Amino acid sequence: MSGGQSGNAARSRDVEALLLVLALMIGAGASATVSLDRHQPLGQDFWIQVAIQAVLAAGIHTILRLRAKYADPLILPIVVALNGVGIAAIQSLDQAAGSDAGTNQLRWTGLSMLVAALVVWFLRDHRKLGRYTFIALAVSVLLLVLPLVPGISAGDINGASVWIRLGPMTFQPGEIAKITLAVFFAGYLSTHRDLILLAGRKIGPLQFPRVKDLGPMVTAWAAAVGLLVFQHDLGMSVLFFGLFMVMIYVATSRVTWLGLGLVLMAAGMYGAAKIFPHVALRIDAWQNAFDPAVYGRFPGGSSQVVQGLFGMASGGLVGEGLGLGRPDLVPFANSDMIVASLGEGLGVIGLFAIVLLYLLLFTRGFRAALGTKDAFGKLLACGLSFAMALQCFIIIAGVTRLIPLTGLTTPFLSAGGSSLLANWVIVALLLGISHSAREPGPQGTGSAHGHAALRAPEPVLVPRNPHDEDVKRGE
Repeated sequence: MSGGQSGNAARSRDVEALLLVLALMIGAGASATVSLDRHQPLGQDFWIQVAIQAVLAAGIHTILRLRAKYADPLILPIVVALNGVGIAAIQSLDQAAGSDAGTNQLRWTGLSMLVAALVVWFLRDHRKLGRYTFIALAVSVLLLVLPLVPGISAGDINGASVWIRLGPMTFQPGEIAKITLAVFFAGYLSTHRDLILLAGRKIGPLQFPRVKDLGPMVTAWAAAVGLLVFQHDLGMSVLFFGLFMVMIYVATSRVTWLGLGLVLMAAGMYGAAKIFPHVALRIDAWQNAFDPAVYGRFPGGSSQVVQGLFGMASGGLVGEGLGLGRPDLVPFANSDMIVASLGEGLGVIGLFAIVLLYLLLFTRGFRAALGTKDAFGKLLACGLSFAMALQCFIIIAGVTRLIPLTGLTTPFLSAGGSSLLANWVIVALLLGISHSAREPGPQGTGSAHGHAALRAPEPVLVPRNPHDEDVKRGE
């Protein structure tokens, strides 16, 4: 490695270190605001929390210097800042509601960052995951079936059966399944892409692959979405469907697949609204949110969405402060409705800043996908980045009443250990892929080759007649 290349890697990590200091200050400042707005001193718990977050962030940063020195320098600071703001928001709700979810979120943050550090340390080459394509499929099915297994199922919680019980805790396996499904889709599409593109029958503008080529993917998607529908988890069903369609589009570059996916999604939503009462109630609550009969209905009422809108409206432009206001009046304020709570505390300006951080995070993930040379890494990075982006859109659009509200969490902000763990693993994978994309030299993939891996196959070349050139020249 030349001195210039080594210097670029060191500068990237130095930039990351400076941004991490800023990110930690944002999280610590948010937690301090919660106490100061309530006229409480910064006690020992506050300083312990700041120290834990600083040590964990410094640990991952050190591992990146040793194992992934070319990794994107913006991803880790963005996530640390979002995670810190989320802990502060949950703590502000704890004081109003008399709960202890903030401490639990800090514990899960420690575990999640430790797991992320282990992923970065041991998984130096993301392409190794491609060897376990069908194992990832089997693990995905197992994770989605677990909430239905008697003895470990946590039963119906808030209208959904998607949790398992691990001692005193509950865990949502579907959050991990989105990672394993992305690994399966990336591994299968990267090895079967040419067959999907070239074999099969063309009907109009669509080139339909053979059933045996696309069958395993369709079966995996149908099983995942079917299980989640019967578990009453509409949000995760939409997330898996979007992941499925986007990864096919990235692999094939066929816009017609996206059009077909939108048609199927619309048909599926219409069918679900007709077949499943809980879906119909959510759509009705979205359309008629301010109807008094719908507002007070239980279950399936619109009070949660309406109270969230009122809370964001009371926050105004600059917010009432994280420790002030009454965000606890909104049901599930620290999980499903954390965006509304932050809107009341930080105002429109604070919410826009959070959304911009998310947009920057997603674009860095997509940039890693564009930069890496191997098709598996490109598909995996794109799928994982899109999964986080779609999850954010679904929950933020639901809270603001753009679409019907679903029970998804906001990545890194909402209370919930399974979501936090899964998203930190996604971050670790994106850091590893970005290292491969930015690493120079023969082993690196570099952005110069980033678009080559998933181009349409070259046409078969027919041997050329030497006399053809003579004809073209008029000879």
